[in-house]
Amino acid sequence: MGLKQAIKSLDAFPRAEEHLLQKTQSGALVSVVGLVIMAMLFFHELTYYLSTYTVHQMSVDLKRGETLPIHINMTFPSLPCDVLSVDAIDMSGKHEVDLDTNIWKLRLNSHGHIIGTEYLSDLVEKEHDAHKHDGEKEHHDDDEKKLHTLGFDKDAENMIKKVKQALDNGEGCRVYGVLDVQRVAGNFHISVHGLNIYVAQMIFGGGAHVNVSHMIHDLSFGPKYPGLHNPLDGTVRILHETSGTFKYYIKIVPTKYRYISKEVLPTNQFSVSEYFSPIKEFDRTWPAVYFLYDLSPITVTIKEERRSFLHFITRLCAVLGGTFALTGMLDRWMYRLLEEVTKASSGRSHR
Repeated sequence: MGLKQAIKSLDAFPRAEEHLLQKTQSGALVSVVGLVIMAMLFFHELTYYLSTYTVHQMSVDLKRGETLPIHINMTFPSLPCDVLSVDAIDMSGKHEVDLDTNIWKLRLNSHGHIIGTEYLSDLVEKEHDAHKHDGEKEHHDDDEKKLHTLGFDKDAENMIKKVKQALDNGEGCRVYGVLDVQRVAGNFHISVHGLNIYVAQMIFGGGAHVNVSHMIHDLSFGPKYPGLHNPLDGTVRILHETSGTFKYYIKIVPTKYRYISKEVLPTNQFSVSEYFSPIKEFDRTWPAVYFLYDLSPITVTIKEERRSFLHFITRLCAVLGGTFALTGMLDRWMYRLLEEVTKASSGRSHR
């Protein structure tokens, strides 16, 4: 018996006999409120435990020999599809004009509705000198020599008439698709540089009359992952009675996103700064929209992780135990308050 009594003396939760317990309405109210609060806190902690959070790590980028996907989705509301071309140049000197990639152009009417679809490879001139567009004057001089020797052909005349008609009708163009370029610094640009210089002059009357207003619906360098924000998405640049060249300087950060299932998604995120250079009436340059990109030597790894079950149990015990203790204190305080009020009112009635 001595051992049993010793064990009973360790009981931290002694219980009174049933006939000694007093149940009150205030106690019932506090108990209901406490149960509701505990249920809400339980579901909150359960949701918090089941949710994931991300951890960011950095390391040196060791990728070699891979291509860089560039997803483009842009609208040029003031330029017909027939005059637009997409060029890509990288630091190795590779210059691609007639890109063998999935680039499409949608003809738009003045209200922005689609009226036709064309594949870009069928529209860009096959004969295009390998050059950098920073030396556009040299390119234009070469074209002038060709035209002096060849003259206008029937196709060029038909194209001039077609584009002028499209401009009069207020046609625009939506360019979208994917460019696969080498994983080195470079640029790609959308412009009228694919046109013969004399053809462009006949259509527009000079670079100052080429309106490169544009809207960037999507520009990314790989698939999207949860929480990714591409800073150029939704960009709108509209020119009124002026023209010029837009340049977007992009710093690409290689990124790996590791899901909770251990699946890894290789992609890229980027930051951007912007510069606009206006073109004057007699400038010989032609406006364009440039995207000049460079790659960071650092790779960012983003990992999805979930909190441990022990962490969940610890937090659950803390919030439920704290709520239980707090409701017990409130019950005692309310009981004593009501008891004092009852004594005071009974004392006045006896008087």
